[in-house]
Amino acid sequence: MTEYQNIFNRVQIRGETYPGIALPAGDDDRFGKGFFAYWVGKVANAQVGPIYLGGWGVASALCFGIAAAVVGFNFLAQVGWDWIQFVRQFFWLGLEPPLPIYGLHLPPLAEGGWWLITGFFLTASILCWWVRVYTRARALGLGTHVAWAFAAAIFFYLSLGLFRPLLMGNWGEAVPFGMFPHLDWTAAISIRYGNFYYNPFHALSIAFLYGSAVLFAMHGGTLLAVSRYGGDRELEQIVDRGTGVERAMLLWRWQLGFNATIESFHRWGYWFAVLTVLTAALGILLTGTVVDNWYLWAVKHSFVPSYPPVFHVIDPALTSGVAQ
Repeated sequence: MTEYQNIFNRVQIRGETYPGIALPAGDDDRFGKGFFAYWVGKVANAQVGPIYLGGWGVASALCFGIAAAVVGFNFLAQVGWDWIQFVRQFFWLGLEPPLPIYGLHLPPLAEGGWWLITGFFLTASILCWWVRVYTRARALGLGTHVAWAFAAAIFFYLSLGLFRPLLMGNWGEAVPFGMFPHLDWTAAISIRYGNFYYNPFHALSIAFLYGSAVLFAMHGGTLLAVSRYGGDRELEQIVDRGTGVERAMLLWRWQLGFNATIESFHRWGYWFAVLTVLTAALGILLTGTVVDNWYLWAVKHSFVPSYPPVFHVIDPALTSGVAQ
């Protein structure tokens, strides 16, 4: 019997490139003819292109290009327009939001104005791309599940850079642009508000994050294991179950105690991934607006025990009038 190939013993087929299904009337044409890439074919489909952007895709790309250019030129200015230092210090460079003294007003360009301009165009780029994802799904007769999953991630992004700063009354609460400055902000906000480990929505987000990683890894492993029986042809086996899916379901029932069908498993993965960012957004929106110290909140609500009185050390938050 000829077995189906998988990632470990995949045979790459060469022939004419596939241009894709016919586009609906009025849509722009795809550009590029497509080509085969050997190393891409080791982990995915070997064909790259042709590419479709459309009006919303072009608008998204232009806005992203403007945002990236503003960040890039600011980074270059910070190192005296020295390309060598730009490359060496890239991960340490950052574009900071305005100082708290400016509130929600427009600051000078060098004191946060460039950050606002970057945020505007980056947000416009992301929103245009969401419209593109949604309209492409509708035009092709697909469900809009991907668009709404993307919207959940956008909600988290907006909570960090727009909604929470508006609630707090100043742009300085937002996240800076840059690699290590972003990580520094993450550590600083956790310390400032009593440790995010005690934020229950942060805990839920991490649980869903790890859970979705495990679920998708198990899903990928299961399908690779039954690909020799055609189990990787998921859509076909949803409506006409074959031995591949039957074996996969049996493996899950033996290991976890319940069946996981081709469809139900994707629902599990979808909601675990979406809830990762939704719970994270709730956690950040409550920080500083409703809860000023997550440790004190957690102790008050019996979420965690209080620190033991070792060496008579007193938590500074207990003596500084921090709201719980």
